[in-house]
Amino acid sequence: MPVDVADRIEKNVLLHVSLERAWNALADAKTYGEWFGVAFDGPFVAGARLHGTIVPTKADLEVAKLQEPYVGTSFDITVDRIEPPHLFSFRWHPYAVEPGVDYSDEPTTLIRFTLEQKADGVLLTVTESGFKRIPLDRRAKAFTANESGWMMQMTLIEKYLARSA
Repeated sequence: MPVDVADRIEKNVLLHVSLERAWNALADAKTYGEWFGVAFDGPFVAGARLHGTIVPTKADLEVAKLQEPYVGTSFDITVDRIEPPHLFSFRWHPYAVEPGVDYSDEPTTLIRFTLEQKADGVLLTVTESGFKRIPLDRRAKAFTANESGWMMQMTLIEKYLARSA
């Protein structure tokens, strides 16, 4: 019997950069791709559907090696909202990595990045919600993969911004 999972993942990291630099790392598709490890076929624009292809991150060589088995894997996102400099969100099919599987009829999850100015930096919070709508046969696997994935991505953006300071 499949294990029930929570409906949302939330991760935080305090970035020691300006709000503008943190925002640019999130809201620019090319810069986002450098730390996340994806190449998008266009800019982030609210309502836009973009095609992304996994490429190695430029933020960490060890993580780039972990991404190698997925290089070339593609996925689509739909940009939900862009509210500079505090909110960027998109929808996608979580953990849609099985070759030859069409995920287009499945519900999506919502990825929401928020930035909040703090005295000692910028608090980045990423929330992915909507897992309870994912088909039961892959819900737990998608949740588990993304739970650890978002933890890794918070480290990657922190390293990327520290390196490019």
